[in-house]
Amino acid sequence: MQKVEEIFWLRAYGCIAVFLFHLMDQVNNYVDNLVTDFMRIPMVLGTPIFLFISVFVFAVRYDKAVPDGFIRQRVKYVMLPYFVYGFIYSTAEWVTRWAEGDPVNFWANAVEYFVYAGWHGYFLIIAMQFYVGYWLFTRLRLWRVNPMPWFWLSCLISMAYWGTAYWQGVKPPGYLLWVAPLGWLYLFFLALVLVRYYPLAPNGDKDQRPLWMKYLAHPLCLGLFVLGVCVATLARLPDFTSKEVWVIPFFVLFTLCATRQLKGYTAPNWVRQINVYSFGIYLAHPMFFIATDLVIAPLSLPIVVYAAILALVSMIGCIVLSKVVNTSRIGSMMFGKQLKVAAR
Repeated sequence: MQKVEEIFWLRAYGCIAVFLFHLMDQVNNYVDNLVTDFMRIPMVLGTPIFLFISVFVFAVRYDKAVPDGFIRQRVKYVMLPYFVYGFIYSTAEWVTRWAEGDPVNFWANAVEYFVYAGWHGYFLIIAMQFYVGYWLFTRLRLWRVNPMPWFWLSCLISMAYWGTAYWQGVKPPGYLLWVAPLGWLYLFFLALVLVRYYPLAPNGDKDQRPLWMKYLAHPLCLGLFVLGVCVATLARLPDFTSKEVWVIPFFVLFTLCATRQLKGYTAPNWVRQINVYSFGIYLAHPMFFIATDLVIAPLSLPIVVYAAILALVSMIGCIVLSKVVNTSRIGSMMFGKQLKVAAR
């Protein structure tokens, strides 16, 4: 597999973005204003980055054929943590609601988490669908088909999906609306398109990317789009989640720009270390947010100090947990496997 340094940068950014997005959820319990809205803009890309990378890496590594046991390995290292952490979070909520005088049936609460994917691990269900999708992509030899038209169509489908769902007020149980693949198709085909034109210009050869990709990869395009989002934010128009219509063009512009601008820049060790622990951080950080908040919330600390302590303790907690569970194979399977990333 050829080394794609840009992916190290993107994975680190996505991990930090998800971490800070949920940190802002805690902060918003105490302060919610335009400043916090502006801070959320770059954070909405966290989940899409993780899903995009899940396809991009396999498309680079395996190209036209995946190895035997591909799906079985993904189930072990993706779905097992889904059930382990789902049990932890669902049980914690069940205990909390009983303590607050709002009793709920244990099994009904578990169904909300496991069946309806009603917790932040919903992204694992989406990722699993992408893995199956890529397996079918290679099995059916669909690499013979130009992914470009399918990319544009998938963007329209995903935008229409989110737009129609929110316009019609569709609210299925849990996060079922979010785990449906229609809202994320654009990420799958964007990854295939970028892999098709990667490396962008190897060994000084002529850049083979189509003109539209070159133009949209220019930082000016991304800058103008972000400026438009900032203006809309002043008018209190957008909602700040990764499941919004405006996030789709935002992510496309960001990814095209980032992969082009980061080409040739070797990721430093601190970026690589975030990559190593990224999966564990994705899964465990809300658990540490909640535990830390229970301790420091009664202290009535200044909001900046509160956020800093919450971030520091939770990040350290996630890293320590990842180190401990990865001392055994079963621990890594249950609580999130560390990535093998060589130091610079």
